[in-house]
Amino acid sequence: MSDRTPATHWMITGVSSGLGRALAEAVLERGGVVVGSLRDKERAADFEALAPGRAFAILLDATDPPEVLAERAAQGLRLAGHIDVLVNNAGYGLLGAVEEVSEEEIRHQMDTNFTGPLRLVRALLPHFRERRRGHVVNISSVAGFTGQPGLGIYNASKFALEGLSEALRLELAPFGIGVTIVEPGAFRTRWAGPGLRQAGRRLPEYEVVTAIQGGLERLDGAQQGDPRRAAAAIIRAVEAAEPPGRLPLGADAVKAVRGKLAGVGGELDAWEDVAVSTAFEPAGP
Repeated sequence: MSDRTPATHWMITGVSSGLGRALAEAVLERGGVVVGSLRDKERAADFEALAPGRAFAILLDATDPPEVLAERAAQGLRLAGHIDVLVNNAGYGLLGAVEEVSEEEIRHQMDTNFTGPLRLVRALLPHFRERRRGHVVNISSVAGFTGQPGLGIYNASKFALEGLSEALRLELAPFGIGVTIVEPGAFRTRWAGPGLRQAGRRLPEYEVVTAIQGGLERLDGAQQGDPRRAAAAIIRAVEAAEPPGRLPLGADAVKAVRGKLAGVGGELDAWEDVAVSTAFEPAGP
């Protein structure tokens, strides 16, 4: 089966660096149009200079109120004329044991990684439904599929995004709108370095968090994942005749997904008898 018509008009959040920047550059190099969101006004001109007349910067923070995010989505539509693909890429990691993280830190993480993307999707859905086409790409993480110590709140934000995406995929299929969850492993971006936030409180009992922190510090700058190749993979998935619902990126991500599937399958087999024993007894004659 042949691929679909190329998607030419994209809205991508978080284009100042990392995967968002690589994806925006890849779309622009193909002659496409990109509405890219940034939080820093000083970087807007730099982004628009990548392709004058085809690269449009909008100032957006995923934690903005819903009415502000709706206006930014409308602004993007006015600038681009139409949108084929929305990519919710903006987000960050939060390191800290669940007991260590404050209420404010939890709220900001969830607002950035989940609630903000949800609001942008809702703002653009009428446009997609009217055109009977469109694609939503939600950048999750391998940590959105399998939990990791020290990243529980980050896991929660990405698990929520994945649950939303699975439901959206079913709801939007009748309108010709696709939804793809992207689950990167370790890529050479700012995520494990300057982009990673840490809980303000640390408890000495959670030595595992210190170990995770050390591992991330050693990993930063040495990740095997190439953001430009990830961008090419995302474009290929969006334009495929049958786009995937879930796209792990990187050998490490594939290994982690397979490992969890095997573990869940084995546990299900071991406890199946107990699981199915919970029905009412059949009524007597």
